[in-house]
Amino acid sequence: MKRTSTAAAVIGAVGALVLSGCAANGAPGDGPVEVTVWHYWDGTNADAFDAMVDTYNASQSDVRISASNVPNSDFLTKLRASATSDTLPDIAIGDLVWVPQIADIGTLADLNGRIPDDTLTDVNDALTSFGTIDGKQVSVPVSANNLGYMYNKTLFAEAGLDPENPPTTWDELKAAGQTILDETGKPGYDLYTQAGDSGEGLTWNFQVNLWQAGGDFLTADNSAAAFNTPEGAEALQYWVDLIDSGVSPYAKWGEFEKGQGGSAQEGSWMVGIWAADPPFEFGTAQVPYPSDGEPATNLGGEQAMVFENSDAEDDAAADFLSWFLEPDQVTEWSKETGMLPVLDSVATGSAYLEWVESTEPRLLPYVEQMADAHARPNTALYPTVSLAFAQEIEKALAGEASVDDALDAAEQAVNAVLKNG
Repeated sequence: MKRTSTAAAVIGAVGALVLSGCAANGAPGDGPVEVTVWHYWDGTNADAFDAMVDTYNASQSDVRISASNVPNSDFLTKLRASATSDTLPDIAIGDLVWVPQIADIGTLADLNGRIPDDTLTDVNDALTSFGTIDGKQVSVPVSANNLGYMYNKTLFAEAGLDPENPPTTWDELKAAGQTILDETGKPGYDLYTQAGDSGEGLTWNFQVNLWQAGGDFLTADNSAAAFNTPEGAEALQYWVDLIDSGVSPYAKWGEFEKGQGGSAQEGSWMVGIWAADPPFEFGTAQVPYPSDGEPATNLGGEQAMVFENSDAEDDAAADFLSWFLEPDQVTEWSKETGMLPVLDSVATGSAYLEWVESTEPRLLPYVEQMADAHARPNTALYPTVSLAFAQEIEKALAGEASVDDALDAAEQAVNAVLKNG
């Protein structure tokens, strides 16, 4: 098995702890350190993860990983209950935006010095920065996805547009959408315009255009709103213009997925969902951005966190994650699941890119966008912030408030959340 020098040193330390009677559960000399992992994957993703766990367990005898599925809807609740009974798992793998909340549930181990430095420097910068809290690396990414431009090639052709030449700028997107509307009677571009129960569908889609216009969502220390700026107004006005023109009808998200719309900002996971049996011929591209702006997309995915249970368990958990993040494993995991590589070396390496080109070239724009990806704010208040923001911005999209008034109200609402918790 390929091991890095740091990971090998960790295994050696784990072995020494076992021999000296510091194995898991406090039982002296009773075999490998037992490491429990909770995740919410099911189906293909769970099968792929279980297979990797089996491979790791078979590769050495000092650590044994035991993985359990906890449903997404119950994950945080079960973690909180486990914290009160002192039965937290050694590793929790959950949604990227959960990291700050999980850090409040139990004490997370600092992975600096436990995960090899060359691994951490190879991880996508936005993903690494998200797991940095109070100077500690409390999480590492194990999967990634992002938002790209997906379009209906059949409708493009019916409208007289070139299906192999998707738009690359905001102006081109609006023009193509208008042509599709005029020629086919179907909306040209889906927008996520309603706050709903969580607000996040609207917020994380809007953040892409905010960043493309040069804006920020929160201040660098996550203490205040940063979107009520000319850049924020430019992004929101773009959405309002799309709606007013009819290119993006209000409250109609999902038309594209039904084959009733020309295009949408869709996640990389949709490529995998549709690959085997697509509902229509679709293409993908990087997200169009303003001609005077910059490319950007929004990151999703899962991160792994290690709870401070014991030195032996923490070191053993870190060794498993170090192994999981080696290029060979990241490549295999990405192929099996369709998730995007978290390592820059894999995302730009020939082994993975040749697989993409030969197996599913529609993933390529998403892979290439990883270089321009941003992560959402890593604050435990983010879910509440997202809802507060979306509820006010929705009023501009519904024609109930001006762009400036909606941004003012959203700023006040978000700052109130950040101040009061």
